[in-house]
Amino acid sequence: MKTKTITYVAIAALWLLMPVALMAQEKVWTLTDCINYALQENISVRKADVNTNIGQINLEQAKYNRLPNLSSSIGQNYSWQHSNSDTANTSTSLSLNSGITLFNGFELRNNIKKAEINYEALKYDSEQTKESVSLSLLSAYLEVLFAQENITTCENQVNATAQELDLAGERLRLGAIATSDFLQVKAQLASEKQTLAGAINNLAISKVTLMQLMELPITDSFTITNPNLDSLINIVIAPAAADVYQIALGVKPEVKSAFLATEESQVNLALAKGGYYPSISMNAGISTGLSGYDKIIVTGPLTDRLSTSVGITASIPIFSKWANKSSVSTAKANIAIAQLNEINVKNQLRKSIEQACLDASSAYIEYDAAVLSYESADESYKVAAEKYKQGLMNSVDFLMVKNTMISAESNLLQAKYQLIFSNKIIDFYRGVPLSL
Repeated sequence: MKTKTITYVAIAALWLLMPVALMAQEKVWTLTDCINYALQENISVRKADVNTNIGQINLEQAKYNRLPNLSSSIGQNYSWQHSNSDTANTSTSLSLNSGITLFNGFELRNNIKKAEINYEALKYDSEQTKESVSLSLLSAYLEVLFAQENITTCENQVNATAQELDLAGERLRLGAIATSDFLQVKAQLASEKQTLAGAINNLAISKVTLMQLMELPITDSFTITNPNLDSLINIVIAPAAADVYQIALGVKPEVKSAFLATEESQVNLALAKGGYYPSISMNAGISTGLSGYDKIIVTGPLTDRLSTSVGITASIPIFSKWANKSSVSTAKANIAIAQLNEINVKNQLRKSIEQACLDASSAYIEYDAAVLSYESADESYKVAAEKYKQGLMNSVDFLMVKNTMISAESNLLQAKYQLIFSNKIIDFYRGVPLSL
């Protein structure tokens, strides 16, 4: 019985500690995780969402403005007549009033249309902000991956040179090489260790940059996934910029927002022209009251003093000191500005896509050349390493071959990440979600 009790207690303890153990396991962030977190926490994104909500509120209010208003009032007045005997007079009034705009130069309708356009534009502005943040995160995420892979490369180089230094030390003891040869290898190891330290520092900086873009508090335990980037390398020549541009025109939010701005300027022109039209409104009211003196009511019940009213008011503009004319002229000028802005947005998008396609083509050429250069340098290094082990090559010549291989490997690593980023930029302009 005692054994069973101990077993139950142990199981209960494990059950209680399980959530703690799970929490202790640090989250490994994918690019999608980083983007989703940033879109929730980024201040610019949150402000854009708030502005979108305000646009929705303004649209609802524009629609509500078509409804009649309704208000009521109540009043209580006291007055005294000073004579030989003061007399107090009292009166109570009640009223209910309503009014509705029947016509005002189509202002209500145009204001609704303007609010609808503005609301849609704010949604596209929010989407554009999110795209900008996502693109920055992609770049920062790739920087972290590059820094991690660069550390691995540097560590491999340090380990290989450490073995070469051990071999050089053995040969120095045997008198097979001069002290200068040994010192050459030793200096090489020191240089590679310094490079490794710089790579580790660059990784720390890259992680901080990524976390700051995410609005994530800095933590030493921040870890990201290591996707198979080699499978993402697109060795196909970049598509024609014109083809990408035609796709981008239909998907990029900045283009849609600029188009809506032009539409809004045209609505503003209709609103300005509405100033030439008369406005017609209708109002109705009902009121009653009581009055008396010295607490004696001298009027009858409320219904006896009930009065109602209804009326229509028309306001006809005759001369407004040319204000309507100026408003129309200004609205027409703003249409021209909005159209020019729309053209400018499209031109800037086209230029960006042309540059992106050019960068992708250049990245492919550089990557292809880097692969060939590295393969050649690596083959030379393997041959030189074998000769060095057999004592057929001195340290100076061997280290020259090795440094050539290190440089080629570094260039290949940079070309690889540049190619991946360039291809992702093309996907970005096509409206493809950013992911690795």
